[in-house]
This record gives sequence, structure tokens and C-alpha cells, in this order.
Amino acid sequence: MRRVVVTGGSCISSLGFDAETAIESLKGLKNRVVRMDAWDIYKQMNTRLAAPILEPLPPYPRKKIRGAGRVAVMGLASADKAIEVAGLTNETALMKSGRMGVAFGSSMGSIDPLLEFFSMLKTYDCSKITATTYIRAMPQTCAVNISVVLGLTGRLVTTNTACSSGSLAIGQAYELIKYGKQDVMIAGGADELDPTESAVFDTLFATSTKNDHPELSPAAYDKDRDGLVIGEGAGALVLEEYEHAKARGAKIYAELVGFGSNTDGEHITQPKKETMQQALELAIEDSGLSADAVGYVNGHGTATHHGDIAESWATYNALKQRAVPLSSLKSYVGHTLGACGGIEAWLAINMMNRGWFSPNLNLRNVDPECAPLDYITGSGREMDVEYIMSNNFAFGGINTSLIFKRV
Repeated sequence: MRRVVVTGGSCISSLGFDAETAIESLKGLKNRVVRMDAWDIYKQMNTRLAAPILEPLPPYPRKKIRGAGRVAVMGLASADKAIEVAGLTNETALMKSGRMGVAFGSSMGSIDPLLEFFSMLKTYDCSKITATTYIRAMPQTCAVNISVVLGLTGRLVTTNTACSSGSLAIGQAYELIKYGKQDVMIAGGADELDPTESAVFDTLFATSTKNDHPELSPAAYDKDRDGLVIGEGAGALVLEEYEHAKARGAKIYAELVGFGSNTDGEHITQPKKETMQQALELAIEDSGLSADAVGYVNGHGTATHHGDIAESWATYNALKQRAVPLSSLKSYVGHTLGACGGIEAWLAINMMNRGWFSPNLNLRNVDPECAPLDYITGSGREMDVEYIMSNNFAFGGINTSLIFKRV
């Protein structure tokens, strides 16, 4: 089996557009959740909270992105940045070799072009549908736009699995390299903010309604939490076969040593701790490590009642009932859905390499129904950790776990 290393990465979120800015923002211990006054027009929706990206996205020539909605532009920007960090920006021969591909996902494509389709069905007028309507709306829009703009000719994998899209893409890219099918992969996920996404969770009574105090939500693992907050962004890793990276003198940020994924096979929206636990155990088995080697867990931490409880017990049991240090980045940037796997993996790697791990914001009283893990609070924690785990779980019971080694 071939070794797989991380030679680049990026995170585009409300924390900023690079790891350095994001880590400094994390150390500031303030989230990026705001009240969305524009959502007051949606009378039946209870939440008004979100974590939008307020900065303009990196500019691209219109010709390059005419088939890209906001979600694909964020995905492309994260891929571009990851490629730059990896020192591969000008490696045209590699990109055209068929040995470099992309694995990228999102919950869905952009929302605006869907309105163009719906307009036709409502008014019987096709004039709003253009040559790019479907391209901007299609589920694979991120992966396709990245491959076309960068000129990649290797494998293309699209993982449109909601909240596990980014982590599942990273896992599948890892396996393609591990088993010799590709040498380099860009892997991650993206999602754009839209009120319909919040409405989905709102109908399930899973959103926070602390609308007058956005700084207090979300509060993962806290007994007084009242639900999740939607964010937006994109995250990408450049995964590379170890000898390939070594031969070109690439900087290695981490080694991806384990990946596990499975499905609950029962309920679409209610998590099952037993199969979540099995996904984590699959990652540990794949890594060849003992469970006590994992020194930190970057949790999914959505701040939903059933989700936090199931995840915490799955983690506790998979790691042999040990109080492993754990924190969730969603308390800063909200739930970025398809992007969270990429964003959280890259930031967790950077925290590992810096020896500092962010606390769970708004966690004051751990829910007694959650497992007795070591939930990081206060100003964060300095730790010397060799292995970290990053977990994500999605609607449909799609569970993912990644294990990274410090290099």
C-alpha cells in the first residue's frame, strides 16, 4: 500500500480565506454568527442565525466561471489556494497526465439557477433558462468546474452527501492514491449559504433560535444548546503519494493514515451511535493504530440534541472509553454542510502542527447525556499530539472518520 500525505490545503469560511487568518480568529474566541435581518420575510421560519462570508470571493475572469454559481466559485477558490500552498500551480504536465484528479462534493449545486427552472414550470416561459442553468445547479458543479478550470484529466469523484461531502471526498481520494490509481488528488467540499438550507433544519426543530444573541450559538455538547446554525464556505486538501511528494521536495503538512466510512441503514435524519462508532473503528483499523494513539478529536458538533449525544458516545466507545480531548469548529463558523469536512480537516491539521487546539465556544455545562469526553473549553489547549481524528456525519446516516499523523 502506498502512503498518502497532505501537501497543501485551504479553508474559505467566515473566519477568513487562509489558515493563518483562521487560526488567529479561532484564538480570538469569537464566532462569526450574525442575525440575518433579510430573513425576516420568511414568516414560518424560526431561526434568523447564520455565519455568512462577508468578504468578496477571489475574482475570476467571467469566461472561466460562467458555468459556476457561488458554491462552485468557492470550491474553485479553495482548490486554487490548496494548489498554491502545495507548490503545484504551474505543474501543467502533472495536471494533464491523468495521474491527478479531483474529489469534491456539496449538498447540492447553487440555488439561484433552480429558480430559473421553477420559473419555467410556473409561468410556462423558458426565457430565463440559459446554457449554464443546469451547470450551475447540478450536484457535481464544484468537481466539474475545478477540473475544467485547472485542466485536470485524472479521476473525477463527486460526493454529494450533505454534511459528509467534504470528508467522504477526502477519504475516497485517499483510497485512489493508496491503491495506485492516482498520484495527486484535490479533495474537499463546498456549500453556499441560502435560507432554504436553514429552513430544512428549521422544519426538524434543529436550528438555534437565539436570534437576539447570535454570539451564544451554536453551543455543541451543552445542556442548554438549542440547535445548529448554518454557515458557508469551502475546504480542500491536496493529497499526494508520499514518494511523489518527496521527489519534488514538497512540504508535507500531515500524513493521512486512516479512513472509515459506512451508513446507518435505518433512519435518514436520526443518527445511530452504533454505526457511527463502527465508522470510527474502521478508520482506526485502517490506520493500523491502537485506539489510544488518537490524541485529539475534531468533532462534528452540530449542537443538535440527538446528534451530539450519539456522536459523543460513538467517539467514547470507539476510543476505548477514554476521555479524549475534543472540540468542534462549528461553534465558530456554523455548520458549513458539504464544506465542513474539508474546512475542519485542514484547520485541525494546522492546530496539530501548531500544538494548540481551539475550545468549544459557548460550552458552559456539558450535557449529562453526552459521553464523558474531555471537552476543551476556556482559551483552548496546548498539546503535543501525534495523531488526530476528524469526524463528520450526514443525513442518510453517512458516517466518515479521518485520522491524520503529524509529520
